[in-house]
Amino acid sequence: MAEQAQYEELVRQFSAFGAVKREMGRILPSDCPSGSAAVLTLLSRHGDMRMSKLAELLAVDMSVTSRHVAHVAERGWIERSPDPADKRSRILHLTPAGEERVREMSRLTTELLAERLSDWTDEEVAQLTGLMTRLRASFDDCRSAHRPPAPPDPPEHSPRTPAITQ
Repeated sequence: MAEQAQYEELVRQFSAFGAVKREMGRILPSDCPSGSAAVLTLLSRHGDMRMSKLAELLAVDMSVTSRHVAHVAERGWIERSPDPADKRSRILHLTPAGEERVREMSRLTTELLAERLSDWTDEEVAQLTGLMTRLRASFDDCRSAHRPPAPPDPPEHSPRTPAITQ
């Protein structure tokens, strides 16, 4: 196990990493802020899903997810369709315009990384990728271990129970 000083240095590096994230965010198209980009990227990577699943993957509250989804839907990058299993919910999926937006963002970020890491060897880039993947997995493990139990299924829709749409 690492020593306390190593963890303290890691915390300092995480703080400094914010500058890297901000620069990557600056290259995104002006009409696609980072939250919207995350929605599009997750839908591209994981396919169609309910908003509740998207909120879980984003690790943010449903109200935040709803704002991001509204933003990308207004631009025609996603569609919301009724969930065949539960008509009160919606399934989110990318439109062709959304798929194009994802390709554009991927190209921009890949070009930036290639430029900034041009003096890195392929092995160093692979090592960084592997370590970041492992770090993310460690936090995913912790998040799932401390996740509260899922809420009970909502009651059946009746005239007195308003339908919930996602």
